[in-house]
Amino acid sequence: MKTLFLTFALVLTSLFSFSQDSGVTLTLTIDNVISDKGNVKMALHTVDTFMKGKGLENGQSEIKDGKVTITFENVKPGDYAVIAFHDENENNKMDFRDNGMPLESYGMSNNVMSFGPPQYEDAKFTIADKDLELNIRF
Repeated sequence: MKTLFLTFALVLTSLFSFSQDSGVTLTLTIDNVISDKGNVKMALHTVDTFMKGKGLENGQSEIKDGKVTITFENVKPGDYAVIAFHDENENNKMDFRDNGMPLESYGMSNNVMSFGPPQYEDAKFTIADKDLELNIRF
């Protein structure tokens, strides 16, 4: 009987350990979008994917009263950066002037705005073992 009880307890413990998420929730908010037209797109990147196309996680949100919130679930611990842009004309890409300057608002984690393209080291943040909330400014 004791062996049966211990076996049952071990099985339950194993089931519960497999059902737990191994990552955290990352909540990203932008509260200064200049208009509610279009949508905002965000991408979660590592150093290997930054400025090279799609991120590890990608999301988009409609804009309400100049504000959007996008959540990425089950993000594993590590270093990441987020790039966001306002796709005002909903063509699913960032639009640029002939001289290379952006036509649409954009931002990145850590809210560093510099001349030239965004740099991973400027936008990098670390996810550990707790849920994280970040505010990105356009």
